[in-house]
Amino acid sequence: MNTIILATDGSTYSDEAARYLVASPLLNPDFVVHVVHCEPQVSGDVESFIGKADVDAWHHEESGKAMRSVVDILRSGNVNYECHELTGFTPEKIVNYAASVNATAIVLGSHHRSPVVNALMGSVSGRILAHAPCPVLVV
Repeated sequence: MNTIILATDGSTYSDEAARYLVASPLLNPDFVVHVVHCEPQVSGDVESFIGKADVDAWHHEESGKAMRSVVDILRSGNVNYECHELTGFTPEKIVNYAASVNATAIVLGSHHRSPVVNALMGSVSGRILAHAPCPVLVV
């Protein structure tokens, strides 16, 4: 089985990446799409105040919301998929996950921010492109 990572942040850009995969002649029945969403780690102070179980529940809820529309698109296109929730620094977690499953490719949507904004905030897609262990398709 070949593995494609579809990274989603719940945006319409991620939905477009999912639609691209559904319509792509490159995606055949040998592929499984691993839908991944990454929530930032909360500080230890927050976790100790709220509690790990509540933080984990919040991460699960947020990841579910972020993956919902992408999963609906893949399901309607009869694409095999699995969902995976990650926590931490998004580019690092996605790159590490791709390496751990020996991914064939990573697919993600781009927000098309200006170079100035990317320089100030950083670009998730740029960091993934720089460190990915496999080809990256930015839609």
